[in-house]
Amino acid sequence: MIRRIAGVIIGSCLMFMLYCQDKSIGDVIEVWGQEPKVVSTSEDSPPSDALILFDGSNWDAWEQKENGKPVEWNLIDGSGVVLPGSGYIQTKQSFGSCQLHIEWRAPLDTAGLTSQGRGNSGVFLQSNYEVQILDSYRNKTYNNGQAASIYKQHIPLVNATGPPGEWQKYDIIFTAPTFNDDETLKNPAYFTVFHNGVLVQNHVDVKGVTVNSGKPYYKKHGPRPLSLQDHGNKMAFKNIWIREL
Repeated sequence: MIRRIAGVIIGSCLMFMLYCQDKSIGDVIEVWGQEPKVVSTSEDSPPSDALILFDGSNWDAWEQKENGKPVEWNLIDGSGVVLPGSGYIQTKQSFGSCQLHIEWRAPLDTAGLTSQGRGNSGVFLQSNYEVQILDSYRNKTYNNGQAASIYKQHIPLVNATGPPGEWQKYDIIFTAPTFNDDETLKNPAYFTVFHNGVLVQNHVDVKGVTVNSGKPYYKKHGPRPLSLQDHGNKMAFKNIWIREL
């Protein structure tokens, strides 16, 4: 009996010691006083801390990339439409790591257009790193050049492209590259991309600036503008917003 009582006492003491130890550990790892900023959200609106880059009403946040003049692209029914031959456009503001939302639509008239000639554009983070925009609905092309590819670097996990004439959505998480004091690369850029809500790029490393031929490379830079490509197709854009990370 005495041994049994002693065993109960010892067991209770051990449990109490473990409880105290767990509580002590909990007190150490619990963090108070560093509450995240409150961001309000709704299904039909950008997050409250997002910067609206284009809402369909004007191009005030943008300029022609070549000469810094006002954007020549058209405004039609609440969307911005590429004016073929007018050139790339870019934001007036520069950005680093970010969350980007952009919606785009390829033209309905696809007669005689195939591969890279059909519904082609691109969104460039920091003016250097392209997420391809292309009408890839039943349209064969090289795999690392289809919609949602990291152009000529990473093939998307799946093809989530809807038919031409329908609005497509990209949600992009971009981690900007970092560089050493001697201008060599410290950390590469990374992309995570959702196309129409489907994960198509999962934290892939960027090999360097987007090039049409040759080997990608890095050259030291800081924050740079976001740019959209004029590839000769009347692509439409709307609801472009960004959150700096």
